[in-house]
Order: sequence, then C-alpha cells, then structure tokens
Amino acid sequence: MTTAGKPMLLTGNHAVAWGARLARPQVLPVYPITPQTPILELLTEFHARGELDAEILTPESEHSVMAACIPASLAGVRVFTATASQGLMLMHEMLHYASGARAPIVMANVNRTVASPWAFWPDQTDSLAQRDTGWVQLYSESAQESLDTVIQAFRIAERVLLPVMVNHDAFYVSHALEAVLLPSQALVDEYLPAYAPEHFLDPERGESWGNVVSQDMYYRHRQDIGEAMAAVPAVATAADEQWCESTGRGYGLIERYRCEDARLVIVTMGSMCGTVRDAVDTLRDRGDAVGLLKLRLFRPLPVEALRAALAGVPDVLVLDRNYSPGAGGVLHQELRAALYGMLGAPRVHGYLAGVGGVNVPPEKILEFVARVSAHNPVPASVWVR
Repeated sequence: MTTAGKPMLLTGNHAVAWGARLARPQVLPVYPITPQTPILELLTEFHARGELDAEILTPESEHSVMAACIPASLAGVRVFTATASQGLMLMHEMLHYASGARAPIVMANVNRTVASPWAFWPDQTDSLAQRDTGWVQLYSESAQESLDTVIQAFRIAERVLLPVMVNHDAFYVSHALEAVLLPSQALVDEYLPAYAPEHFLDPERGESWGNVVSQDMYYRHRQDIGEAMAAVPAVATAADEQWCESTGRGYGLIERYRCEDARLVIVTMGSMCGTVRDAVDTLRDRGDAVGLLKLRLFRPLPVEALRAALAGVPDVLVLDRNYSPGAGGVLHQELRAALYGMLGAPRVHGYLAGVGGVNVPPEKILEFVARVSAHNPVPASVWVR
C-alpha cells in the first residue's frame, strides 16, 4: 500500500526538520551555523508549540553538541542533530567516539565550503573529510529525498548500531523551495517503531562503556564495526524498499538514469545529479549514448552495486564537488579503487567541477562530455570551469 502524503512547500532544511520531527527523537543537541541554522530554528519552533516532545540542548559549540549526543544515545534514546562545514570539522574527534560507542545518532550535514578562505557555498569536502570516522554517509539530491532519508537513516542506524550522516548541498538544496510530500505521523510510527536497544546505560542495570581495553579487545571491537558496516548496504536497501512500499518513493543505494547501452556514464552525488539529468536528456536527443549514475550511499561504498552498474561501460566521467589537496576528487579516488582489478573496467575520468560552489550548468556538462569523447586522458582529477 502506498500513501501519497500531504504536500507542503519546503526548503531542504525545513524538510530535514520535518523528517526529524516525524522520527520522534527524544534528545536534540544543536548549535547554529550557516547554512544549517534553519533546521535548528524550525525544530525549536516545533518544540515551542508543543509539537515536538523532546529535550533540546544548546551547548556552547559543535564539539559539545556531539559530546552531548553520545551519552544521550548510550542512555537508550533516539538522538538527532545537524551541522555544517566548520561545525562538522570541530566535531571530528567526537565522530570517532560516536561510532566507536556504536551510538545510532542521526545527523544532518549541510555541505558547505571549509575555511580558509572563508566562504559559504556548496562543497562536499566537509563530510567527505569524515569518511574514515565510522559514520554511514548518505547524500540526497532534493528536499523530498532529504526528508525521506532522515527517516530511513534512523531505521538504518538502529539496525546496525552505527551513526548516520545525511548530507545535502548548501543553498541548492538547503534553501531552495520545492513541493514536498509529508508522510503522516501514523505511517512513520509504523515504519520506525520506538527505539528500544538491548544495551543502554542505567545505574540500576550496572552496564558501562568506554573502559580501557587490551590490544586484542580493541582489535575485535574494530572488526565488529567493520562487520556492521558490511551489513549496511543490505539494511539500507531493505529500509528503502519498505519506505517505497509505504510512500511510493524509493531511491536505492545508487540510481541509473538512461544507462542502458551507454558508452559514457557520468557519476556524481547530491544536487548536481539533477543538472546531469538535463544534460543527459540533451545528449540522448542528439543520439549520444550517455547516462547518469547517482551515488546515494557513499560510506560504506557499495562496491558490488557500482561494479554491476558500470560493467561493459567504456568510459566513466566523475564530477566531484570537493577537493582533496594532493589527491584530487574524493569520489574519483573511491570509484577508481572500487573498480580496480575488474575485468574490462571502464576508463575513469575525474573532473573537479563545482568545487567551492561554482555553478555547473547543463551546458558545461556537455562540454565535459565532449572533452572525454575527443580524447581519453585524465589518469587523475583535473580542474574544469
């Protein structure tokens, strides 16, 4: 059975706040930072009107926000927070603590440039720089997808006992208005039952966390995190499929758009996917066999799904809205590693497009495709404007 939902005109940030509200978190530590602040503001409005039954904490920094999220989660309650850019950087130490504690926190991150120099534009370097912290990472393209993904994220986090980060691009998604279908509270409650962990901190139970361990115990603990990460693709797929059954909306771990018979596939994440779709439609109208592969789950990287989706494709063009100095585009690096050793692996071309929020219109993507089609260079990421 599918339920269309109630339509509302929402920004991406307000869609995230609605997703959090519908998930019924009990503790929300938050700190304002552009361009995430509207998420915090709407959540506090819900709370002030008595529409959100939760404890909202406003610590003195983002580091303290995550320091508050972890014990709240370990006490057995559902926890949500949101941040962006420098706020996420400041949390870095505590992100490792959260995953090591197996705390199923859900955090929305609004992808924004990192300093210095100071800027406020869409750039995914902030979250991609956290790829080794043990957090599951999902990237959404639109306000609707952000709302749905926040709800799915709690389902995933509480199944595998790992924290989940839901990312969307600053301004292109965070502040752009679009029609969003709002699921009913009853539907979300059925999809996402109350959080009831087997283990949680309670003086009467006598459990503890964070003790000093031996080398072997630490080793086995890290193995357990690895096993939990390995389970994420199947858990995330099941969560998405059930959400699709309930709402008619599903996204998958990856999405293939007009990839059948494609000679070149463009791979990217986030809001740029919509622009690439327009470019692909134009190229197909011209008779060019080009498709889009949208990556939604970045960590853990769905290697098998990527290999299956790109089997038999001669060329792949990766568009990165991020930059790792000395290495190039992060998605480009990750995809090359995923395809390494694959029989008949495609040639992978990495373009640094949209770094720092530079606009990448469909016409630019047509130029990038023409460059790749004209010659086959690009063993490493190259700058394109």
